[in-house]
Amino acid sequence: MRTPLPAFLCCLLLPFTLKAQSLRLFADSIRTAFHIPALGYAVVSADSILEIQILGNKKINTPSPATLQDQFRIGSNTKAITCTMAALLVQQSKLHWDTPFFSLFPDLKTKSHPAYYNLTLKELLTFRNKLVRYTYTNPLPRPENITGNEAAQRRQFAAWLLQQPPVSDTNSLNYTNSGYVLAGLMLEKAAHKSYLQLLQQLGQQLGIHFGLGSPNATDSTQPWGHNQQLLPEAPANNPKLNWLQAAGNIHISLQDYARFIQFQLRGLAGRSPLLPATIFEQLHYGLPTFAYGWFWKTNNKGEHISWNTGTPGTFVTHVQLIREQNRAYIVFTNVQQDNTEDAVEAVIKVMEKKYGQ
Repeated sequence: MRTPLPAFLCCLLLPFTLKAQSLRLFADSIRTAFHIPALGYAVVSADSILEIQILGNKKINTPSPATLQDQFRIGSNTKAITCTMAALLVQQSKLHWDTPFFSLFPDLKTKSHPAYYNLTLKELLTFRNKLVRYTYTNPLPRPENITGNEAAQRRQFAAWLLQQPPVSDTNSLNYTNSGYVLAGLMLEKAAHKSYLQLLQQLGQQLGIHFGLGSPNATDSTQPWGHNQQLLPEAPANNPKLNWLQAAGNIHISLQDYARFIQFQLRGLAGRSPLLPATIFEQLHYGLPTFAYGWFWKTNNKGEHISWNTGTPGTFVTHVQLIREQNRAYIVFTNVQQDNTEDAVEAVIKVMEKKYGQ
């Protein structure tokens, strides 16, 4: 559940209401006030992109304007994409939501903690597990201790996760990336394809491009992420991005991500040729609070709102869908500071004021 906006941000929202200034001008004023190098936003329906803009620069203190084709890391918004790929494999009967992890990887079971013996794909994708909490900042395991090619590293990392003691401070949701690491292995094993190949296959079906890792790692002209100190993150090979790829390592342009979200809206309306509406409803609302890659709630009108926020360290992205309104709101930034999410929330609220039904 997102917290209320700070008072000073509410004051910034007031001019938009009183003077009806353009959304573009408001978003740029937020970008400037919060020292965000690049900020993009989009408002979409199932069939139309109602408004889309990218403002600012790819890297701080450089004259390189960001464009709609530029790639941004979307962090945990990757999870909904992973769950979509899982749903497609379930639809093809290549695996099931209740498929146990160790039915596909029996050789890993002997050294794993007994608490994990019955883990299923559903539990891994929905935070209903007791796996250790892990993100990019965890010091262990050390990269030098996880060796081999990328596939071998992901498998070794999964084996390490399964040897860690289960968490004991949660009775319901356990917000950890670890489940998605194991789920990613399951998808690869069931499909006989790498995660990247599955991602490319989905991209071909939807007519969009997905990539993995930091956008500037292979192309320094792409947007650079910026950290808490507003320092740009230099191109580098970070093995932890590979380990956590199914949880939070996708990069994509705002234009293409808007198309992915339109695919979700069409699916919820029963208009997808790939999956029935019941599957989209399961992905978005199938379990309380967090379903398959999506947090969700109902508002005071009884409308279903599903959302997620990506915070991979140097980017913040947010998406919010309102099924009954046939609307979705997206914000991309290439910085992650303490107040970046407040800035994103302010832009979302103004988009809702302008385009909400």
